[in-house]
Amino acid sequence: MKMYFYYGAMGSSKTANALMTRFSWEDKGKKVALLKPSIDNRDGVDIVKSRAGLMAKAILIYPDSNICDVLPDPVEEYDNLIVDEAQFLSKAQVDELREIADHGTFVMCYGLKADFLGNLFEGSKRILELADSLREIVTMCPCGKKAIMNARYSGNRILYEGEQVVVGGNESYMALCHRCYKKGIIPSEALENFTLETD
Repeated sequence: MKMYFYYGAMGSSKTANALMTRFSWEDKGKKVALLKPSIDNRDGVDIVKSRAGLMAKAILIYPDSNICDVLPDPVEEYDNLIVDEAQFLSKAQVDELREIADHGTFVMCYGLKADFLGNLFEGSKRILELADSLREIVTMCPCGKKAIMNARYSGNRILYEGEQVVVGGNESYMALCHRCYKKGIIPSEALENFTLETD
């Protein structure tokens, strides 16, 4: 079977797409496992929740987990594995998912391609290297151009230093085009509209 990577900037509806895909497969009688890295605890330890309000319980993958310990016999038990926030997986975990796909189970990974500086995450880098299919989920910058950067901000100032992984949502990140990202400041009207739209 195939391994897919659905990637996009923050707020591009990746999680909503993952949850809708899960529903669609289960509605057709298929067995689906929804997984997520344990580091993403924004909406509860084992909850996957989209900005649109869709939510479901997930099986946790810890940093030192082997996928086959978390899901014994994934090829025998499941038709599809859906992984949200897949950028937080380790290289070894992505390699395991590739093996599972090779043995007959669809693997669909959803996540960010790059961090707030535009650098690949370990997990997304490996998925890009191994996936059969790459599909971008597009979102827009407040200026109307395609957003490609996951800008981390404080107040209205864009941050260009810090740890690679700081888990957060709308209060910490905004999807911007590269031109707006380089400006260093998020215009106050964009921040106000963003806050209103996502409250």
